[in-house]
Amino acid sequence: MDLTDAPAELGAAAAMAWAWAVAFLPRIATALLILAIGFVLANWAARLVRRLIGRTGHLDPTVQPILGTVARYAVLILVLVAALGQLGVQTASLLAVLGAAGLAIGLALQGTLQNIAAGIMLIYLRPFRVGDFVELPNVSGIVKEIGLFVTELDTFDGIFYFVPNSEIWNKPLKNHSRNARRLMTIQIGIAYAADPAEARRVLLAMAAEDPRVLAEPAPYVYVDSYGDSAVTIAFRAWAPTAVFWDVQRAMIEEAKRRLEAAGIEIPFPQRIVHVVSDGPAKPAPPALAGPEEARP
Repeated sequence: MDLTDAPAELGAAAAMAWAWAVAFLPRIATALLILAIGFVLANWAARLVRRLIGRTGHLDPTVQPILGTVARYAVLILVLVAALGQLGVQTASLLAVLGAAGLAIGLALQGTLQNIAAGIMLIYLRPFRVGDFVELPNVSGIVKEIGLFVTELDTFDGIFYFVPNSEIWNKPLKNHSRNARRLMTIQIGIAYAADPAEARRVLLAMAAEDPRVLAEPAPYVYVDSYGDSAVTIAFRAWAPTAVFWDVQRAMIEEAKRRLEAAGIEIPFPQRIVHVVSDGPAKPAPPALAGPEEARP
């Protein structure tokens, strides 16, 4: 290499670098600006969608988080395509690359896609809504939010649960808040000497005096079984779901007070043992003589 040509080559390289900088640096800066603005717009769009859905009142609050997340990712995808287009990337080839990348990511994240599919099915079929009390095989609580990937629950004792949607979709589920009314069944043991008809009258009067107990279907009381120390009386009545637990607790406490006030005994478990002798008692064997008594 001739050292006399070095300044010329360096000058050519610098000129090429300058030309590249002049051509591409504005595009890079514009692409970065688009990305920055896009992230802000995506978060704003998600909040706007949730707020609009909350104001309309026509859509269930359960779908608000899902639609907000969909709006956010839709804006991010558009922003990413716009930023890459600003850098000169062809949109057609970009879509092909995104499709291949999506397939690879889908194969690698099958569990995550199952959660997304389960979340969509939960939103579509709506076996529960936000605010419902649901019971799963391993956890129960009040639904706080249903997302694309997970469902958030709060238990009565203040514990937060983060449950994957696929775990909810693939398991039996009880919704304690879905129906407008629920049936309570209270079993009470009364003494064998007590009159079941009188116990029935007392319990039905108790139900009639509580306005929270529904008159239709009518409450009813019947003899359920015979135990070792008591006759089991079953009290059944319907109550609105919103006050079901309060009514059931009140009925359990009030039933004991009213039955005892009416002179109807509520016995505790006990067992009576009768000892039967087969014949006269045998005399006890004589005691063995001690050392002092054995001396002549």
